[in-house]
Amino acid sequence: MRKKIFLIIALGIGLFFQILNAQTWSPAKRLTYSSGTSFQPAIATDSSNNIHVVWDDDSPGNREIFYKRSTDGGATWSAAKRLTYSLGFSMVPAIATDSSNNLHVAWMDDSPGNWEIFYKRSTDGGTTWSPAKRLTYSSGSSYYPDIAIDLSNNINVVWQDDSPGNWEIFYKRSTDGGTTWSAAKRLTYSSGYSGLPDIATDTSNNLHVVWYDYSPGNWEIFYKRSTDGGTTWSAAKRLTYSSGYSSGPDIATDTSNNLHVVWYDYSPGNYEIFYKRSTDGGATWSAAKRLTYSLGFSMVPAIATDSSNNFHVVWDDDSPGNWEIFYKRSTDGGTTWSAARRLTYDSGSSSYPAIATDSSNNIHVIWDDLTPGNYEIFYKKGTQ
Repeated sequence: MRKKIFLIIALGIGLFFQILNAQTWSPAKRLTYSSGTSFQPAIATDSSNNIHVVWDDDSPGNREIFYKRSTDGGATWSAAKRLTYSLGFSMVPAIATDSSNNLHVAWMDDSPGNWEIFYKRSTDGGTTWSPAKRLTYSSGSSYYPDIAIDLSNNINVVWQDDSPGNWEIFYKRSTDGGTTWSAAKRLTYSSGYSGLPDIATDTSNNLHVVWYDYSPGNWEIFYKRSTDGGTTWSAAKRLTYSSGYSSGPDIATDTSNNLHVVWYDYSPGNYEIFYKRSTDGGATWSAAKRLTYSLGFSMVPAIATDSSNNFHVVWDDDSPGNWEIFYKRSTDGGTTWSAARRLTYDSGSSSYPAIATDSSNNIHVIWDDLTPGNYEIFYKKGTQ
């Protein structure tokens, strides 16, 4: 009898915590109605819980950067605002906000005759924007920028550049809100390609960068940090030793300055999502943890943390027969993870998800979706 009573109590407590930790997700909301293709969105929130989204769109006849925002938690959205009027293609935007709710956007643009990194900002919540500022003047091509703002509102940008003869990771920063910028600093000197960098800052203004690198003979994930605002950097640390390709890393930090990295990896025989963390600022790292066990490919993960140090990961997965967006979370610092949750049930492909949280721990996810007949940007919100 006592065992039965204990079991009932235990089940009741378990149900209580399931209810306490339950999440609800809004229906998917279509954000764009373009005559062309809307693709590769990025998302950020500010301290007022406004949501800011950028993407590239070829409706004007070439690819340009567009922007819109929501000031009511994703219920309604502003009209799309065109941010670039380029002679060439403007693509792959990244966005971040600072403590004054200024917006900072970086992207790649081939208007100069080769791909270069450009930047602009808004100091009024996205209503008006500065002229575009060219950040790179490379003899080669500069691709795939990422941007992060530290607690002192310094702006930090990384990208990959093939000026040295192969792809390497470069960095620069602005300490005056984007008006002036440091010289570009080369972060990698690799025998193979270094690409797809991602950057994060912590509460001590340390900088953390991850990328994938072909130097070992296959793609592996590498990491380095700066503890002096980007002036000097640690030696590169190899995070993966995989039998298959490891690619597409994304990094996030929590309020305790722990680091959390996700990527996709072909070691199991198909692409799956993996995770590891560091609890000492990047000096040492946990063993890799496999997050997905899919019948198809799981790729392009993105990670975000909330104010309670919960971690939220989204990715795209073709197990259902076409690409769909999936999600899972950890509420214990990455030790255990929830079951995967499917967020989209679309007739077309859903891909390239991006994720952000706000100060109320709401989760905001965007992606591009082929269901309307061409790629459009969609959004949904999770509450917990």
